[in-house]
Amino acid sequence: MSLLPELRYPSVPELVSAARALTAREPGLCSLRQVGRSRAGRPLHLLSVGHSPRAVLVVAGAHANEPTGGLTLCVLAERVLAERGLRTGTSWHFLLCADPDGASLHVTPAPRTLLDYHHGFYRPTGAEQPEWSPAVLPPDRLPPETRTLTGVIDELRPYLQVTLHGTDLGGSWVQLTKDLPGLAEPFAKSAAQLHIPVETGASDAAGWRVSGPGVHVMPGPESGVAYPSMPDDARHSTWYHAHRYGGLTAVVEVPMWASDLVDDPAPHPAPAAAMRRLSARLLRDALEVDQVLEEVLPRLRGADGPLLRAARWALELIPGLARDWVQTPPAGTTMAYVGSVDAFGRRLPLRAAAMLLRVLRETDDRAAPRLEGLVTEWSEAFAARFRARWVPLEHQVEHQSRTVLVAAQQARERAA
Repeated sequence: MSLLPELRYPSVPELVSAARALTAREPGLCSLRQVGRSRAGRPLHLLSVGHSPRAVLVVAGAHANEPTGGLTLCVLAERVLAERGLRTGTSWHFLLCADPDGASLHVTPAPRTLLDYHHGFYRPTGAEQPEWSPAVLPPDRLPPETRTLTGVIDELRPYLQVTLHGTDLGGSWVQLTKDLPGLAEPFAKSAAQLHIPVETGASDAAGWRVSGPGVHVMPGPESGVAYPSMPDDARHSTWYHAHRYGGLTAVVEVPMWASDLVDDPAPHPAPAAAMRRLSARLLRDALEVDQVLEEVLPRLRGADGPLLRAARWALELIPGLARDWVQTPPAGTTMAYVGSVDAFGRRLPLRAAAMLLRVLRETDDRAAPRLEGLVTEWSEAFAARFRARWVPLEHQVEHQSRTVLVAAQQARERAA
């Protein structure tokens, strides 16, 4: 953490500067090189530590609105340099930011509240997300960030890829493309020590096999999906690319704000009724944003920037998702799972409203105050419903770092 002047989420230029400082300090062990360019021409950098052909690849910044990973990557690089044992028989490679274009648009380096966070919110469409684009685009139309990421995997052939993700409000969990049976216990211990709840029923992993509390194993290509309408199908993401070389991927999620309501494993007493209620609220909230969008579109004629595209894309997901939710709930539906769905249902319309609000502010549109009211109301209600408490940034980073190191140890033993 000493690489940055203050404890906050670093920008991509700051990450590159920190990586350059490391290579200048340890030129025999470290190298920094450009491995590609973004859609807008921004460079994508890979920091490498060590020289072993047995590689771990760590990816930060795959989602622009999940900023913890950049600082975690800095801390991990420092630890690998400081502890010779971590480099014995393993080289470490850090993709500093998989989506620098997206990172330039999500502008909340030190959010104090969920409202602060949403005032600078940006998350691109699925087609523009490096890890998810293969799920929605044919191979010949993949963005350069995706081609860069898969090219790095092809070059390094890592026995483990770790991609650093996060959530605005909730708990911590891990997604694996292959099981690491020894991961769950140290993961839970770290979370408990740092007062971070383990999200035991993450809706992102609905229906997946559970390796331990908060540790989920992704379905294989032959399996079905819990939400058929959603385009971000993990089975077709870049996470499975490491399997070509006998490797696996771990996705490590940490929250910015924690909620102690997401780890309750008790059975929900009336899951079908709860899911119907959440589906109805999702549609109702989306309609409010849709009405603003329909009003302002004639005044935005010709506008097709990334914020507007992303807002419209988020709204387009909602009707199908609402239908998915009123199907038969998963067997053994828990309080934690319904809570996770509740949070997800609040996020989608709020994110769409927040991004559309940024567009309307740029054009000084008269509908901006109405949308500002929705973003404020929904942000505050989200925080109140889940009793949000800020997770100190050093705890976010420490938990994510510990989980990466344990996953690397477990994956190496698995590959041996």
